[in-house]
Amino acid sequence: MAESSVLAVPGDDLLSRTAGRLARLDGWRRLLAALVLGAVAAAALPPYHVLPLLWPAFTGLLWLLDGVRRGRTAFFVAWSFATGYFAAGIYWVGIAFLVDAQRFGAIMPFAVTGLAAGLGLVHGLAVLAVWRTGWRGMARVLALAAAWLVAEWLRTWLFSGFPWNPIGSVWTFSAVPLQLAAVTGVWGLSWITVIAAAAPAVAAETPSGPALGRWAALLGALVLLAVVGLGGAWRLAMAPPAGSDVVADIRLRLVQPNIDQRTKWLPGRRMQHVNEQIELSRSPGYEAITHLIWAETAVPYILVNEPKLREIIATVVPEQGLLLTGALRGDRSSGELRLWNSLHALDRQGTILATYDKQHLVPFGEYNPLKGAFGMSKLTQGDVGFSPGEGPFRLDLPGLPRLAALICYEVIFPGQVTDPDARPAWLLNVTNDAWFGDSTGPYQHLASARLRAVEEGLPLVRVANGGISAVIDGHGRILARLGLNERGVLDVPLPRPAANITPYAWLGNWVVLVLFALSISFCLLLRRFS
Repeated sequence: MAESSVLAVPGDDLLSRTAGRLARLDGWRRLLAALVLGAVAAAALPPYHVLPLLWPAFTGLLWLLDGVRRGRTAFFVAWSFATGYFAAGIYWVGIAFLVDAQRFGAIMPFAVTGLAAGLGLVHGLAVLAVWRTGWRGMARVLALAAAWLVAEWLRTWLFSGFPWNPIGSVWTFSAVPLQLAAVTGVWGLSWITVIAAAAPAVAAETPSGPALGRWAALLGALVLLAVVGLGGAWRLAMAPPAGSDVVADIRLRLVQPNIDQRTKWLPGRRMQHVNEQIELSRSPGYEAITHLIWAETAVPYILVNEPKLREIIATVVPEQGLLLTGALRGDRSSGELRLWNSLHALDRQGTILATYDKQHLVPFGEYNPLKGAFGMSKLTQGDVGFSPGEGPFRLDLPGLPRLAALICYEVIFPGQVTDPDARPAWLLNVTNDAWFGDSTGPYQHLASARLRAVEEGLPLVRVANGGISAVIDGHGRILARLGLNERGVLDVPLPRPAANITPYAWLGNWVVLVLFALSISFCLLLRRFS
């Protein structure tokens, strides 16, 4: 165990002086600096993508750890950094508490800070393991990348899972770097990002050495990024031109009504909202449409119990086509009401041909895991919590290729968006991000959808109540989109899947183990020959 990793910095250049100042901070100043650096790192996330700020953030984290003598302190430094990263990255969660501010507004700051601090625990423990190795130089950088990677993977399943904002999502401003995700998933992007972001820390360890030697780690990281970019550009060059490879005789209309969440469930407004979506569905160009898609809970009724309403809605369903719409599903056969957040396929006769029930529910949003302890209700309408679905992701529907349905944040889970026993031809993500207003949340949600499309090599159609609705091909290229808070429709063909199954779709999250093993192997080699 490392008793101390205090950095001796004999140099007087700016880099060495900065490293020394950060290493000498102590007490609350050290923790505050870590918190601020974590928040700085969040500026690289969608939609801002200020990637250069990752250098001072992750390099500064290592320099702060250079002044730490005890494991407990190292943990708190890393935890503060991760808490700052998550608080700045997912602040928008608090906006959902203001939809019904009278009931939930007072607990908003506690919920956001509690969530950020809870997520930060995982990364704090991971970085503590790096500090305990006592490694220096590039070995420490690789160890940090491996630890951060494992922490991101743990977040996919700990406490039901919340893998929001993996650091690899900073590259979603372009389809070019995203092509690595077809091989490694978002995990490879996160691994390379941390390596590149923390590499400058090595230069401060040898301030009196040759310039090329001091900056070799950073130059190597930049070369690695260049290889990723060139590989992505080559893969895109080999792909069919964007929008050219589509399924014949299918034209989708995505309906984005931009309904205010505060009025969505008001008894006097519910039918009005349904009629607004019917009107939008019939807007010019309707004659060429084969299938309609409405967003999550677009129909604010328990649709299976409303035959008359289904007849009204069915009048807008295209001949020989379908309407895919989100709605609640309810059942009292067990003696008490059970609810599901569902996606229904409705035909021209008003018959529900198939249903998908959301499997991965949002804690406190769709059910309250602490209800028995505190008596709190969930954020969504009503006091009855949702039940998780039991069926597979796939839906086999007449006139459409097999699809994998994903409701809301189910799309954020790498390696968990398809049925391994029946691979789909496309992904459909319906959501309602109106809960989060004009914030960064919907942009980050779209970034997750884009990553899943590349990972699986499958086109993804995203329909959101208030935006951002989009069609993304299997190479992560956005073919069409409706912006945040826009009202309208998007008429699009359905893209075909990428020509071959991606390596990641075959390997899944075993990639994490491969990258971790590579990191540790390189660390051991560097220590042996250094």
